[in-house]
Amino acid sequence: MSARTVPIVPAAPHGAKDGAFEYLTTRKDELVGWARKFSLFPYPFVTACCAMEFMAVSASPYDTDRFGAALPRFSPRQADLLMVVGTVTHKQAPILLKVWEQMCEPKWVMAFGVCASSGGFYQNYAALPGIDRIIPVDVYIPGCPPRPEMVIDGILQLQDKIARASHPILTRTF
Repeated sequence: MSARTVPIVPAAPHGAKDGAFEYLTTRKDELVGWARKFSLFPYPFVTACCAMEFMAVSASPYDTDRFGAALPRFSPRQADLLMVVGTVTHKQAPILLKVWEQMCEPKWVMAFGVCASSGGFYQNYAALPGIDRIIPVDVYIPGCPPRPEMVIDGILQLQDKIARASHPILTRTF
C-alpha cells in the first residue's frame, strides 16, 4: 500500500471569513441553545405563600422534569435559574442580590407570582415593589398564587429565550 497524501489548504487571511467556520458557529449556537434550554438548574428563593404552588409544580401531575428543570439546587453556585417565589422585603433585598451575584453565567431570573413581580397587595414600607429594582428579570409569572400551568408557560417562554440567544463559547481561533 502506498501512503496517501492529503492536500494542505492554506488558512484564510486574517479578517477573511471561512465558510466552514461560519457554518460551524451557527450550528454551534443552535446546539448549545438546545442543550441549555433543557438543562435548567433552578435555585428556589422561596419567601412566602407561593411556595405551595412551587411545590405543586414540581409534583407528578405537572412534573417540571420533562422541561429539564426538575432538580432544584440549593447552592447558587450550582444553579443557573433563580426562581424568586413570593414577597421580598427591603431587608431581604441584599441577600437576594448576593445570591444572584454568586450564580455563574449564564443565569436567568424568574419572578414567581405577583408579589415578586410588583410587590403584590403588600403596598407598605417593608415590601420591595418588584425584584426588578435590584436584579434583572427574564420572565414574569403573574397570579396570586400563580397556577402550575402558568409556571410551566413561564418555563417554556424562558426556554425559547435561551434557545434564541447567542452562546459565545467558541471563538474564531477556538
